[in-house]
Amino acid sequence: MSARRGFRLSLVTRLSALVGTLLALGIIIALALDHFIPGEPWLVFAICVACVVPISIITLRSQIQPILSLFRALEGTVTSYKDGDFSFSLHWAHNDELADLIDAHNALGNVLREQRLGLVQRELLLDTMVQNTPVAMLLVADAGAVVYANVAARQLLGDGRKLEGHQLKDILAQAAPTLVEALGRGGDGLFTAGESEDEEVYHLARSSFMLNGRRHELLLLRQLTLELRRQEVQTWKKVIRVISHELNNSLAPLTSLAHSGAELVRRGQTDRLPQILATIEERTRHLESFILGYARFAKLPSPRIEPCGWDGFVARLASQVGFSVSGELPAEPAWFDTAQMEQALLNLLKNAHESGSPPDQVELNVRAAPGVVRIEVADRGTGMNDAVLTNALVPFYSTKRSGTGLGLALAREIAEAHGGRITLGNRDGGGLAVTLILPAAAAM
Repeated sequence: MSARRGFRLSLVTRLSALVGTLLALGIIIALALDHFIPGEPWLVFAICVACVVPISIITLRSQIQPILSLFRALEGTVTSYKDGDFSFSLHWAHNDELADLIDAHNALGNVLREQRLGLVQRELLLDTMVQNTPVAMLLVADAGAVVYANVAARQLLGDGRKLEGHQLKDILAQAAPTLVEALGRGGDGLFTAGESEDEEVYHLARSSFMLNGRRHELLLLRQLTLELRRQEVQTWKKVIRVISHELNNSLAPLTSLAHSGAELVRRGQTDRLPQILATIEERTRHLESFILGYARFAKLPSPRIEPCGWDGFVARLASQVGFSVSGELPAEPAWFDTAQMEQALLNLLKNAHESGSPPDQVELNVRAAPGVVRIEVADRGTGMNDAVLTNALVPFYSTKRSGTGLGLALAREIAEAHGGRITLGNRDGGGLAVTLILPAAAAM
């Protein structure tokens, strides 16, 4: 708001002075007429009224007309503000209350104008970012009409043509059938487009929201081909590195032992041959179990769900690895593939023993909950930091020097094949708890 300086004459003072001047003028005219026309008061009054009233009307109109024009101008600028036009400002020559009102009005216009300019610049920046992003974006109204589509969406679904105003079903009629199928499934998901070498993998993300009182859906199509290929290459490199490391660790001693055995035979010193052959057998069995572990992970068959009593199942586990049972076992039988679940829990129990936990503090707890069964393996080892917790279920990820990174990954594959999931978390007081959450019999 601009500061006005100089003499300030309020609107009330100006109007009061005007009315007082008109009254004084009327009195002067009345006195003059009474002097020239004595004894005729009614005639004097009539002539005085005839002279003063027109002068008063003309004078008051001349003072009020600018105010009325100002009000009309204010009405016009307010209407312009409603229409989003903030380029107008007003001026009032007098230094009074109306001048303060005009200053406040102009200041409001400046603020709105700056805000509108900032919004336009941000919208322009956002539109530039959206138009140049490689993610295809489609905004679809509830009636199925496309409201907005960026450049990537036009190139993917319309060969560069404008998509706004067209029905989504008409656009999808020319799109890949896998995209139509992914949209029909609902929710987010992956789909492929193209064939053989030209096949591309996309991720579909969708969200609904209200815009201007109408439901809209935002579709995001992101190309993942390059990222998946990079991840695939990295995974293969890691697999090859782990297998090479394990093969070298086994083949190098086997080569040395075979050479030593041949040398002993040549010298006729056969008394150490049984020890050498036993060591060769142990290393070959280790190598065989290593290869079988990878094969089991890569070729995990579909689980054969069947009932299994908890007492016998836990007894078989206890005959292979030590642990204590926490709480009572459910009376109802378990429903899972016994061999696969036994393999998963053996991996978890062996991990618990290798965590540095005292053997007597490795526990197995089975709890039945509504619709699910929770199988928890807990220990009092060193636990896991945040980085390890994030990657522990990733295949081939291991913090052990000789680990393959398949134990937890295989347990996760088995749990998910049964329609369940696996969770990991550090325990209060130290240690780790790994929980398999499986559907109960009613959910199978």
